Amino acid sequence: MAAVAVLGIGGWIAEPYVQDWMLLRSACAGGLPGDAVRELAVHGSHFTEAESATHERLGSFSCSVSFEDEDGDSELLLRAEAYTRRDDQDREYRSLFDGEGFTPQAALPDGLPGFTDRFGSLQFLVPCPELGRDDDGRQRRMLVRTAFGREAAAGQRAAYETAVALVAAASDRLGCGAEPLDAPKGDAAPPDPEDDLRTVPFGEAADSACARALKAVLPRPSEWRLADGLNAAAPTGRCDLLTGQDDENGEGELGMTFAAWYGDWSGRLVTYEGVPRSLTATATCDGETASFALSADKGIPGVGKVEQRELLEAFAQAQVRERDCTGLRVTG
Repeated sequence: MAAVAVLGIGGWIAEPYVQDWMLLRSACAGGLPGDAVRELAVHGSHFTEAESATHERLGSFSCSVSFEDEDGDSELLLRAEAYTRRDDQDREYRSLFDGEGFTPQAALPDGLPGFTDRFGSLQFLVPCPELGRDDDGRQRRMLVRTAFGREAAAGQRAAYETAVALVAAASDRLGCGAEPLDAPKGDAAPPDPEDDLRTVPFGEAADSACARALKAVLPRPSEWRLADGLNAAAPTGRCDLLTGQDDENGEGELGMTFAAWYGDWSGRLVTYEGVPRSLTATATCDGETASFALSADKGIPGVGKVEQRELLEAFAQAQVRERDCTGLRVTG
């Protein structure tokens, strides 16, 4: 009878769905929401592998989960990486915001301290109250990046549910003590920053942060369309405006992009060889550098250098008020 019982348990464990349950239960420090992760694994696929690593002294945590695609091959479902050391966070931002920093990105819903980067990964930057301050007196923070595989069904709310759970798991592993994050309600899904800009007529965006910042100085507001990419809790954001057609070749649109970056890492984006670039601004927010910049196409009717400087200053002033910053300096 004992042998029969052992064989029965062994057969139960061998069942694919039981293996899935066991793998998800232990994956990523046990922090994955099983139902949400199953939604990401399209076609009811089974999970094939999970890996994780914690280096508390180095302030890093990583994990990944793979699943079976339609052809039976193992594909990456998700990968998360977390860092509490400032050097690692700066390296991540350097890879994302190269050149002058006008990199495609999309805002997450207000209240979520993060953004979608140009690769479609969800980036969160959260305070770590249990880690105190660094040698420069800055609040220690944790950066968590969650990337989804190309075969994962990441364009749904389950991606948010999974990502905020991974932030909590990383915080526990690294002793961060971050406040729990809530996934947005409803059917909200992470945006794709590589898609065409989702613009609306400027007048229809009157309540957005971008419109509030620019409406007093934007020439002919009825001729513009706006994509609002600001989130008061995020470490970076942007506003994109498009208008009319390019009169020179009769195709395309002319536009302006306003960008905001928060943290000492951002200073390199608004200087060249130590000298401030034109149409940039800086301030101090929560003891760190905040940087702002404008990129504008040439030939926008009625928007010359003087108007561009006025628009940048209005944008930066609105951000400074929103975040209780000080010492705004604008370079025309």
